[in-house]
Amino acid sequence: MVEGKHFNAEIFFSAMADRTRLRILNLLRDGEVCVCFFAETLGTNNPKISRHLSYLKRASLVSGRRDGKWMHYSLRRPTDKDAAEVFDAAMKMLESDKEMIEDRKRLVNFCCSPDAPIMIQGRAKAK
Repeated sequence: MVEGKHFNAEIFFSAMADRTRLRILNLLRDGEVCVCFFAETLGTNNPKISRHLSYLKRASLVSGRRDGKWMHYSLRRPTDKDAAEVFDAAMKMLESDKEMIEDRKRLVNFCCSPDAPIMIQGRAKAK
């Protein structure tokens, strides 16, 4: 999204214009998520998740950090004031979307199950 120090609206809006990328952003709203949980939670495959995460990273909407063999992603709120307002409004809209609500329940149930490869710190199991 940043070319030099300039905001790139096209990359920002393109990143926000895809349902799967919105679902990923929605899953990140409560904190960091290990990449291993996205495919299972969203019912897709790892190559698709990787492609979407790359797009979101290019738009500076997510950042990643490596922890051993695991890659963890978290939200990055846009630094451009107007983009941040659009981003906040979009995230607010997602709160009432039925699919987004179900995604978040699936994430918590999957990531916090005793069979999960790792657990996400601070996430409580859904009831």
